[in-house]
Amino acid sequence: MTVPVRRTSFVNRSRYGFDLRSTALFFVFLAVVVCALGLAARVAAGAVERRPAWVFVLVAIAVAGCLGLRRRWRLAGVARRAAAALDEAAREAAEVLDAPADPAQSVPAPVSATATAPTTPIAVAAVDYDALTPEGFEEAIAGLCERDGCTEVEVVGGAGDLGADVMAVTPDGRRAVIQCKQYGESNRVGSQDLQRFGGTCFSVHEADVAVLVTTSDFTAPALEYAEQCGIVCVNREGLEAWTDGSGPRPWGAAPEDGTAGWEAAGSGC
Repeated sequence: MTVPVRRTSFVNRSRYGFDLRSTALFFVFLAVVVCALGLAARVAAGAVERRPAWVFVLVAIAVAGCLGLRRRWRLAGVARRAAAALDEAAREAAEVLDAPADPAQSVPAPVSATATAPTTPIAVAAVDYDALTPEGFEEAIAGLCERDGCTEVEVVGGAGDLGADVMAVTPDGRRAVIQCKQYGESNRVGSQDLQRFGGTCFSVHEADVAVLVTTSDFTAPALEYAEQCGIVCVNREGLEAWTDGSGPRPWGAAPEDGTAGWEAAGSGC
């Protein structure tokens, strides 16, 4: 008797078999997702470190992501929303970091260069010039120039100053070069001091107004030389009057009471 051969039913291997290409693509996609999550975590950690308040934004993003996965949102859609939220958070964080932390520390608005300079001296309290250091005396003279409307005031005294201790631009636009002599009452400024200053104030520093200020007085030859060269001499009395506002400023002084001054400087010596 012939026994019929039992045929094995055909099995679809393409459905249940191992597909190397699909598996490799799956692991590549998984690696990309892991890298993206790691990068997002690093960015989030940096944002939280700089601004702790952003932790609430990141938590909200994470909750939104979980809800999206729970509702079977597509992974690509969740990634786009998360990326947009992180990008917006990064932009806002950058704006917060660039903004001044304290409005009181903001840079003040520059003063207009066309602002009107004071037409009359402003009276201030008396200054004990004898108690100042030589550097402090120069700073005090520079402060008087700034108070009375000068611009571009600069203290340049020191080694190699070539006779110029303070430089400034007067309210009427002239270049003022000032030398400061902090001498005792018995030590008057002599003609040699004036000659050294006169040799550089006009030719080197190109002064329109050359001024020598002292806490003492000038000898007669020194005043004669200053008159010949057009150098304004301010003695102690003139300095005190300039300080308290009762006297003229050096660039507008008139020769009186031992103080020699001319509105227009001479040609130099």
